[in-house]
Amino acid sequence: MTDQNAKLKGSAAMDPPAWHVERGDGPLAAAAVHNGHDVRPELADLLAISEGDRLREEDPYTGYWTGVAPTRIVGLRSRFEVDLNRPREKAVYLCPEDAWGLQVWKRAPPAEFLERSRVLHDAFYGEVGRLLEDLAGRFGRVVLLDLHSYNFRRAGPNHPPADADANPEVNLGTGNLELRRWAPVVDALTEALRSYDFLGRRLDVRNNVKFTGGYFSHWIHETFPESACCVAIELKKFFMDEWSGEADQRQVEAIRAALQTAAANVLEALRRW
Repeated sequence: MTDQNAKLKGSAAMDPPAWHVERGDGPLAAAAVHNGHDVRPELADLLAISEGDRLREEDPYTGYWTGVAPTRIVGLRSRFEVDLNRPREKAVYLCPEDAWGLQVWKRAPPAEFLERSRVLHDAFYGEVGRLLEDLAGRFGRVVLLDLHSYNFRRAGPNHPPADADANPEVNLGTGNLELRRWAPVVDALTEALRSYDFLGRRLDVRNNVKFTGGYFSHWIHETFPESACCVAIELKKFFMDEWSGEADQRQVEAIRAALQTAAANVLEALRRW
């Protein structure tokens, strides 16, 4: 390790934790890489984006939902500091085009600040790699539920929502998954979510309509092609007001219950495999 990298890693280590990993027993894990809202102090004063705008693009409640799996990976930093679902070179939003047209910075952060963010990205993928290697070694196969949420009222709180045909309530991203190999897992997950009695109705669950899966799932499948399956689960923010941040706690709990049922189905599919 060079002196500069050592300095950068040491500096990052003095900041609050950037993610939390809870290791449990069994071949199922859940991740919420966009759950976090914190920004390390050296970057906070450089941000032009408001806290409300940051929160609107983050994925609140996804960290809570990871509780359906024994092993949990929960992001604690805002995606506006480092986006763990993008490749290293794109992990820091540098211009509005990187961030839905939003002006993120008052002025460009110093290069060493940006590198510290990228070092966090390196460390995260290193830890996840070791975790999945351990789980795969113990159980043969591992399934990771990659939990996200997405906006559907981008035009504003007083404007019509986005077209429901193109914005399912639950989008399962399996675009970079070897479906023939992992079909039993994907089918079990999809069927459980579609058939779940969600407060007296059925959820609109579809595959690869809005999202096909981001860098995190792509990296997992590239790194562990035979032993790991990562399904990106994108929940439309129908359970909350994406502009005020206020959530309907009844629906938040119902989503967790639906995911808990789906997790049990996935484990059963693995057991029968």
